[in-house]
Amino acid sequence: MKNITKSVIALFAVLALSCSVEDVEDRPVIQGIDTPELVAPENDKSYVLLEENANDVAERFVWTKATYDGDVEIGYKLLIDVKGGDFTKAIELGGTSGATQVEVTVKTLNNAIIALGGTPDVLGSYDVKVMSSLSGVQNMISKTPLTILVNAYTGLLAYSFTDWYLIGGAVEGGWDNNVDTKHQPMFRGGVNPNIYKFTGYFNAGNFKLISVKGSWASQLGNAGNNTIEIKDNAGEFTISASGYYTFTFNVETLAYTLVPYNAAAASVYSRIGFLGSSRTGTDAGWSGDDSEMTVSAFSPHVWSMNISLFDGKGKFRANNAWDKNWGGDTEFSGFTGNGASGGDIPVAKSKYKIYFNDLDGSYLMLPNQE
Repeated sequence: MKNITKSVIALFAVLALSCSVEDVEDRPVIQGIDTPELVAPENDKSYVLLEENANDVAERFVWTKATYDGDVEIGYKLLIDVKGGDFTKAIELGGTSGATQVEVTVKTLNNAIIALGGTPDVLGSYDVKVMSSLSGVQNMISKTPLTILVNAYTGLLAYSFTDWYLIGGAVEGGWDNNVDTKHQPMFRGGVNPNIYKFTGYFNAGNFKLISVKGSWASQLGNAGNNTIEIKDNAGEFTISASGYYTFTFNVETLAYTLVPYNAAAASVYSRIGFLGSSRTGTDAGWSGDDSEMTVSAFSPHVWSMNISLFDGKGKFRANNAWDKNWGGDTEFSGFTGNGASGGDIPVAKSKYKIYFNDLDGSYLMLPNQE
């Protein structure tokens, strides 16, 4: 009986395999015939890109229709690479489903040139091709590239704020003002940029602030009578006993406060991360694991990271989960009552150095990093 059962099972297995093989053999294989080729603009056309025209159309690229041996819906991607590049690291300028033309804005073209290593304000040569595809299976790319000449602008974000870094024996990094030394920046108000705040751990000792790491030229310090001064060789603030404090100052009114902070009940997180549509430029950036930040060796509540972001939004969360998260309403910076909130932080495309404080949700996102 067992042998009969085994024979029946084997017979069904052979029949199933035969059907599968026949299905594959009978399935039509669509082959690409003619690649899509660019017909507009003209070859070697020159573009001088201006930041004030970022949202204008720089060019409408037009190409011939790709042909396959079947009636199929064809997708297209417009790609750009350095002159003579092999397009393995090309940047996508846009895409369509069926249409054989696409408009590219000044900002999109400029961002691609900068991403390819182009030098701002220098005319460079770049190759453009079109790739066609059928559900990502059968890809064909232009045989002949179209060359364009582009003079790009820097692409740097407008950032007119002054950042102040803690320096001294009471804070991380000590008195060494070297640019590579870790110095905690103050968190700047998102609604009122004249107000700066930091809540965290201080050693017993003195400190002041500098606005340019590696330079003593501009200092912010203690002028006495609960006021600050901004000048060379500014006075020092004093921490009499090690512990947690909240330090706040206003560069417009020149007032400051330095008061103890009770951190005994504060949660200590094993992980803080950043996520959002700004990570990928699409809503996919909200899914999966967040981008993990690095905790300070000086304080378990201060985090930082370097990251390249796109236009979009983002926020911070603890332990790669949503039960504890922080956001904001203002770009670049904010703290509780002055920009930080439960909302999504607006982000513009740039390379950032990000600082975050889990004690109060303060954040500082410094753009235009190398």
